[in-house]
Amino acid sequence: MALKTTVKISNVTNLSDARYCAGMGVDLLGFSMDEDSEQYIEPKKFEEIRSWVAGVQIIGETAVTDPETLDALLETYQPDGVQVEEASLVPYVASFNLPVILKLDLALLTLDQMEALLTANYAGLTYILLESKAAFNLDEELKTALQRLADRYSLLLGTGVTAENIHDLLTDMPIKGIALTGGQEDRPGYREFGELMDILEILEED
Repeated sequence: MALKTTVKISNVTNLSDARYCAGMGVDLLGFSMDEDSEQYIEPKKFEEIRSWVAGVQIIGETAVTDPETLDALLETYQPDGVQVEEASLVPYVASFNLPVILKLDLALLTLDQMEALLTANYAGLTYILLESKAAFNLDEELKTALQRLADRYSLLLGTGVTAENIHDLLTDMPIKGIALTGGQEDRPGYREFGELMDILEILEED
């Protein structure tokens, strides 16, 4: 099964999400490796889930800023790719020949910071994931800046995506794909997928 655009599922915490999304043709499954994260998944459970899915890239997600701490996480989890929030870590991760996703908060990202991303040479950066912890205004100035960013990097939009606007976003925004967030199981092995399912079904190739 193929989807009409690249899709990453962030913060996966259970087998139900992993198997459903992999079966729907999602490209990337992200798991938090940070113990202080609400979505943290311990190594043993991570390996159990990983053994049940195929045909999807497993992304280790982290907010750490220290290379030594990152080394330890990579040694423990051995993901297919890594998502970081610190731009300076991109070349370091890329040196391991691993795909790298840089997660940025649109609500905190200034146009000057975006310009700095354009002038820096982040060789090996696979995607920039744009999320937002707060509301942001997608004005013409920001759209223009995002277009310039998209000319250089592949962008994934991880905020404001709904079943109602997904087609418009893919048409109007300079993005390579989208990122959705995993949820919690209602009970072990059972989960109502809600809008996640609605969006993925809309993205199924005819």
